[in-house]
Amino acid sequence: MSTSDHSANAHRPIKSFVLRQGRLTKGQQYALENFWPLFGIEAPATPDSAQLLDYRTLFGNEAPVNLEIGFGNGDSLAQMARANRDENFIGIEVHGPGVGHLLHLINEYQLSNVRVMNSDAVDILKTRIPAASLHRLQLYFPDPWHKKRHNKRRIVQPPFVNLVATLLKPGGSFHLATDWEDYALHMVEVMQASPEFSNTVAATDTHFPYAPRPDYRPITKFETRGIKLGHGVWDLLYRKQ
Repeated sequence: MSTSDHSANAHRPIKSFVLRQGRLTKGQQYALENFWPLFGIEAPATPDSAQLLDYRTLFGNEAPVNLEIGFGNGDSLAQMARANRDENFIGIEVHGPGVGHLLHLINEYQLSNVRVMNSDAVDILKTRIPAASLHRLQLYFPDPWHKKRHNKRRIVQPPFVNLVATLLKPGGSFHLATDWEDYALHMVEVMQASPEFSNTVAATDTHFPYAPRPDYRPITKFETRGIKLGHGVWDLLYRKQ
């Protein structure tokens, strides 16, 4: 490796995800071709041309906006939007098949309160989301990067939490969930150190520092399978000060 190559790598941002586009089913391909123009939010042509989202223009109303990072196949997000049609949802996912499946569900459930982005979430948070505009930010089952040498790739780090704090309305919530206990402990450590957030679970509560799963977060098939195998799931719910 040349010196210039090494220098470029040293300044390259650490990605909190691995891009695995996978193969699209016919249904996913159809959804992408037909429903993305209706519900997808296009990436800017260049980073310099990125503009803040206008929720009123996107949704045609001023309902609270919830944003989910890494919605997977979209089942959970679609269920939330279907059960809470008086709220708006933006989902960000880097994997094409998941985007296609969510678009399919949006059409199947006739959801007008969901918009989809197929981009790196951190870039979106930095360039497209207006300050103090979100009702809730959801981060469910992010890649745990369980090998110690990869822990630095975990998305939940102090700079990321500081960024989230700038995007939530006062009193807005940051809801995290993981099925890796080590990552749950890491999340608690990072969140408890932030002066911008307070845990919604009191220290005297038997669940402290973890929250019972809120009714609005559906249990996914993956989660149900893990629970049957004896795996734990940890929810953390923090409020923006």
